[in-house]
Order: sequence, then C-alpha cells, then structure tokens
Amino acid sequence: MNGCKRLAFALTVLILTGANASTAYADTNIETVKNEIIASREDSYALRNDPFLVSLFLGKTPESGVSQEQQPEQITSKEDAVLSAWKIKQAPQWAKLPKGKFTVNASAYTASADECDNDLGITASGLPVTKNLTLACPPEFPFGAKVMIEGVGVLRCEDRGGAIKGNHFDIYMQTKSEAFAFGRRNLTAEVIFE
Repeated sequence: MNGCKRLAFALTVLILTGANASTAYADTNIETVKNEIIASREDSYALRNDPFLVSLFLGKTPESGVSQEQQPEQITSKEDAVLSAWKIKQAPQWAKLPKGKFTVNASAYTASADECDNDLGITASGLPVTKNLTLACPPEFPFGAKVMIEGVGVLRCEDRGGAIKGNHFDIYMQTKSEAFAFGRRNLTAEVIFE
C-alpha cells in the first residue's frame, strides 16, 4: 500500500471511530494508528451507549460533545418516557400485581436470533436488553414492573415471549453459556412497589 492510500485508510478509520484526525497527518503508519484506536476504545462494547443504535431505536441522537458518561442519563430519561407510556396503556395490570412473595419458574435467555426472531436486542417494550435488568414476564405483568428474584436481584419487566406464561419468567443473559449455566429454577420472587 503506498503512502497516499495508507493515509486515506488511516483517515477513514479515524473518522469512523471518532478519533482525532490530526493524528493521521502526524503519523501515517497504519499499524500505529490502528493500535492507538484499539487502545482508545473501551474493553467491552456497550449496546446502551452506541449512539447509532440509540438514535435508531430510541429516536434521540446524542449532541456532539456529550461524553459517554452523560449518555446513560439521556437513555434513562428516554427509558422513563417509554415506560411511562406503557404504564398508561397497562394501568389495569398494575392494579392486579401480586402482593407478597410468590414462586417463579425462572429460566434464562439471550438476544440471539434463534431465541428472539432477530438479534437486534430490542425487547417487546421497545427498550434495549440490559444485563442484570431485563426480565421477560407473563402478560399479566406490565412493562416497568420491578421484581425481586431470590439470588438474582431486582429486575424489570421489559420483554415478553410465547412460552412466558403463568409463573414462568425469563432472565436476560448476554451469552448462551451464562443462560445454560443458569438453567431452570423455582425461586421466590416479590414485586417491588415504589
């Protein structure tokens, strides 16, 4: 690859990743630029912080100059708006939520296409799946209801599923190995009323 092609490639990579373009002029070595980009990224990809997906699915584009630390606040307010709309639509279900402890037949699922018809990671409520938060609940439970499940923690009803009926609840996990390790368990649960 000649110097001009390398520079063009480096600029393209920098533009696509949001890196500082002035670095490309100072250093045309592609491997160096690529390593700098990789080092500048976080170790794990956070679906909730992806500005493209946030704007595509939640209808809001983060303003330029907004740091990633500020984005979850914007998403949270968008989540609150989505859940508020569902609360109005599902008002009768809120009144019928169980009081006190009850037993759930808990299993786990992932956002893979073979389990969810697609792999976009968007729940039936319209919110993106979130580890340690997303719970697929029977239709009697409204979106936004918080359920404390023994040994798991407090999760929020955000999803549905064809097999999710009666006392069957599905807990979102990021990987199939986590889901298989969780298996199926009868656990004590309780709705958290705020």
